[in-house]
Amino acid sequence: MLFLLPPSETKAVGGGSIKITQSHLTFGGLDPTRDQVMAAYIKSTGDKKILTAPTMAAINRYTGTLYAAVHGRGLKGTPTANNQLTEGEIERARHSVLIQSALFGVISATDLIPEYKVSPSKLICGINLKRVWPEPHNQSAWSRLEAGPIIDLRSKAYAALAPLPESLNSYTVDVFIERPNGKLEQLNHFNKKAKGQLVRSALTATKEPQSLANLKTLAQKVGLTLIVEGKSIKLITKEEN
Repeated sequence: MLFLLPPSETKAVGGGSIKITQSHLTFGGLDPTRDQVMAAYIKSTGDKKILTAPTMAAINRYTGTLYAAVHGRGLKGTPTANNQLTEGEIERARHSVLIQSALFGVISATDLIPEYKVSPSKLICGINLKRVWPEPHNQSAWSRLEAGPIIDLRSKAYAALAPLPESLNSYTVDVFIERPNGKLEQLNHFNKKAKGQLVRSALTATKEPQSLANLKTLAQKVGLTLIVEGKSIKLITKEEN
């Protein structure tokens, strides 16, 4: 089972001594397009230091709400405020979590990346990322994926960068909140926590999920309800008191 995540706008600073020029990102067939987009990024921002900036694993670099939930972080000042996945859980993420970056294309959760800021919907020196990324992904990334299931948790903006082929066993996810009266209300921006909790349930489980039935069971253990409808999934969370 694969989870396909968006990145987050907020990112951790710093990192290790390995530079992006020394790091080998997953799906090397995307490298020519990565070089093209990186050159446009540098020309647009003047930030040549990105090539020698410190790097860290993508799943640690991104720090938004979704990733805080993946790591199991609580509110500031609580005992879990600085929670991190264990080494074993990060190793599981290495082969089960992919992240759709606007700058690097799809990468593994453990690929080493620098801090950066790129919007998926904006032009970079005239380059439209929605036109540049799809074909390289079809040829060099999606064609290498196994049968699935693939749980596509990307936002619409990031999914548009590299749509998954219909032939893949993939499922999009919509998040709903169940109100005290039982009414379901679809969440948009505030869906990220539930998505992160779902991924965390798979990364921290004693046995890695292999099917949607397995994932449904794990979701229930963390208070989430998972309903499959065709190639889409309703992920239902309850309103917090």
